Amino acid sequence: QVQLVESGGGLVQAGGSLRLSCAASGSIFSINTMGWYRQALGKQRDLVAAITSGGSTNYATSVKDRFTISRDNAKNTVYLQMNSLKPEDTAVYYCNARGVCSGYGCRDYWGQGTQVTVSS
Repeated sequence: QVQLVESGGGLVQAGGSLRLSCAASGSIFSINTMGWYRQALGKQRDLVAAITSGGSTNYATSVKDRFTISRDNAKNTVYLQMNSLKPEDTAVYYCNARGVCSGYGCRDYWGQGTQVTVSS
């Protein structure tokens, strides 16, 4: 069974930084795209950033130049470095892995979510 385990959320003051990590475990052969989504209270879940196995990245406009996504393919781990955090970045952040091929076939997976709270 494949699992995504997130870490690194917490409470930070505006202007501060946090680094999120998400490790995929299990008998994984390959992962196409890994990324981060966030869902603020009462709002829909939106893409924050994503990175392909080849290193191509995509960012939400609101986080460009503040957040950086990176990936260690050998460890099946994706990171999100978040700088210059703003109160509006407060949300539950979910790790997503698309096109995860394992002994169970190929499918998408979600992490359990980690809370990021930015105080003003």
